[in-house]
Amino acid sequence: MEIYLVGGAVRDRLLGLEVKDHDWVVVGATPDEMLARGFRPVGQDFPVFLHPDSGEEYALARTERKSGKGYTGFTFHASPEVTLEDDLVRRDLTINAIAQSEDGELHDPWGGRRDLEQRLLRHVSPAFVEDPLRVLRVARFYARFAHLGFEVADETLTLMRELSAGDELDHLTPERVWQECQRALATQSPARFFRLLQQVAALPKLIPDSQALDCDRLQQLIDQLPGDAPHAAERVFALLIWALTEQQDDTSAQTAISELCEQLRIPNRFRDLALKARLHAVALSRFDQLDAEQRLALLKGLDLLRRPEQLADLIAIAQAINPAQAAGRLAGLTQLLDAFKAIDSRALMAEGFKGKALGEALARRQQQLCADYQEPDA
Repeated sequence: MEIYLVGGAVRDRLLGLEVKDHDWVVVGATPDEMLARGFRPVGQDFPVFLHPDSGEEYALARTERKSGKGYTGFTFHASPEVTLEDDLVRRDLTINAIAQSEDGELHDPWGGRRDLEQRLLRHVSPAFVEDPLRVLRVARFYARFAHLGFEVADETLTLMRELSAGDELDHLTPERVWQECQRALATQSPARFFRLLQQVAALPKLIPDSQALDCDRLQQLIDQLPGDAPHAAERVFALLIWALTEQQDDTSAQTAISELCEQLRIPNRFRDLALKARLHAVALSRFDQLDAEQRLALLKGLDLLRRPEQLADLIAIAQAINPAQAAGRLAGLTQLLDAFKAIDSRALMAEGFKGKALGEALARRQQQLCADYQEPDA
């Protein structure tokens, strides 16, 4: 039995990046031998085990054969006869097909170290075209490593276009598409993800009504987010939605956003923030120019009286859309919301307000606070 560290852990270590996850491949073992050593089986389609102490994944070396459509259309074979090279050749990119033995020796049969040095994302074998998920994965790795100078090899771009031209992308589940998109949103260069998918004609097949996405505009918006990259995925998604729907009226944009999120099974926290930003970010960026009634209506429309924790995200998105907004608005609106919370409804009830009259009295106090609002740096 031989055990090798494989994939991202080896790649990131060679790049000098932080290693977060460790994946292992076991050559020359059977499932029974793994069980005898205390490993716990978790794989359904092929033998994967959890280490009894570390909990890390150990997979038996395996080969695969295309047997159907989509990224699940494979038949896997694992046995002690499968070599390390057999296992590595089925991987997507050469930089992910490097293994390290327990004594630290690197095994690189497909030129991954050379491609790391040349900053090249290149497929391992022509079997790349058998798995449509690899179009998304290559785009995500490009978004993650573009700031280090990585580019996609021309021959790999050709295979990505070949995949896009066929029907394999149609067999990706919405959940899997979104999973890759969400990971890409949190990378160093998320706009590169969507630009590459456009370049290989995959984007319209993966994200409905995305043909007109202006990736330059998206990059401009992301660059204007406060703080250092990578940014929170929810904020970047809201800006993606803004770039997709900027030329639409509010009603059409709201419908398009809801339909997209339903089709891709996008979590509510992404959808809700994107909707609020699309409908109200411009007004939020002009908060100091609104009258008291408009200010109160905006805060209620954003649900900030109930969910003030979203204020920082909304302010950041509004700042990206309209960089000219006042820098002290986050602090100012935080103070305003705190003042809302400090309104004593019991004191109002003691004054005789109740029912509808109590609600009206609360609204008057809130509106007065909005009227008194001033930017902290004004």
